[in-house]
This record gives sequence, C-alpha cells and structure tokens, in this order.
Amino acid sequence: MSTPCPKCQLRHQCLCSRVPYSDESPLRLTLLMHENERHRATNTGRWLVEALPRCDAYTWHRKSVDPQLLQHIRDPSTRSVVVYPTPDSMALSELIHTTGQAQALHFIIIDATWQEAQKMIRKSPWLRELPFITLPTQGMRSQYQLRRNQQAGHLCTLEVASVLLTEMGEPAIAGQLTDFLTEFMAVYHADKSGHALPR
Repeated sequence: MSTPCPKCQLRHQCLCSRVPYSDESPLRLTLLMHENERHRATNTGRWLVEALPRCDAYTWHRKSVDPQLLQHIRDPSTRSVVVYPTPDSMALSELIHTTGQAQALHFIIIDATWQEAQKMIRKSPWLRELPFITLPTQGMRSQYQLRRNQQAGHLCTLEVASVLLTEMGEPAIAGQLTDFLTEFMAVYHADKSGHALPR
C-alpha cells in the first residue's frame, strides 16, 4: 500500500477485514472520545465501533453534549453508567443487582488517555451525575504498550470492553476482540518498521 488505509491508518498491511464483527451482542455501548483520539493510529476504540453494531462513538466537547447521546442517557428504558474507576464507583455485580429488569444497561466508556479522561470527567458535570462502575481488572496486565507513561493495571479501551463483555456473559466475543488486539499490536509494530507482518 503506497498510502495509509483511511480507516485503520496502516500503510503496509490493512487490518479492516480482520475486525471480528458480531451482530449477536446485545450490549449497548457508547464511546465518549476525546477529540485527539480520532486522529491517533494507536486508538483501539474505533475497532469496537466496527465490531459491535450497538456501539456508538461521540466526541466529547467541554461545553456541550451531543443531542443523540443525551437522548440515550435520558431514555427511561435504559440505565446509563460510566465505566471508569473512581473512589465512589460501584462494582458491576452491584449495578446488575440494583438495576430493574425493565431497564437495559447502557455503558459509557471514556476513550482517551488517563490524563485526558480525568480532565473530561472533571469538566463534565452532566457526566458526573451518572453512576460510575469499576470492573474486576485487578492483577490484569495490559498487552497494549503503545503510549508513554502507561501505568500498571491501566487497560486500553478495547481491553476494557473485552472485560465488560466477559462479565456480561459474552466471553466468546470478548476473546475474539482480545485476539484481534494481539494481531493489531504485532501488525502495528511491523508497519511502523516499514513492512507488513510475515504470515
């Protein structure tokens, strides 16, 4: 490839056809993306939008909320929660226990660096009004090693979604996403070295 793929941004080996699409997952997922993420080749959230038909992505703006996202949040048939660890976050198991059967869960994942995510939450009163949940990621090692100053225990967006899918009873789809991340990491490193990954 002489020019980068406009979707995966890889020059030597396009991965778009390798994304594990699944139309069976009922999981309602929203990515709230920092504006910088849309331009980063290292972003993993974009793969979730391609893989899960019920996954949407919205760009975060400090002074406004996307009307469609606000409509999802205000939908009385769903309960929107933010997947992000804070001192007041409840466990996913507690959330499921306290959610009525008439409500479907709508998970919002912050798609940004940890520093950007903290800023987004701090500057978004509407976001802080929602319940926050934490996932059981203790002891997990991230295979994502593409950014500086990455702390132990911090997972990338695709890994967070994989843990969430597993906890929600969809381990097969979670495993496919994890396998794809492994392939993406190898292909990305090869691409940056100027060649395709040998098969």
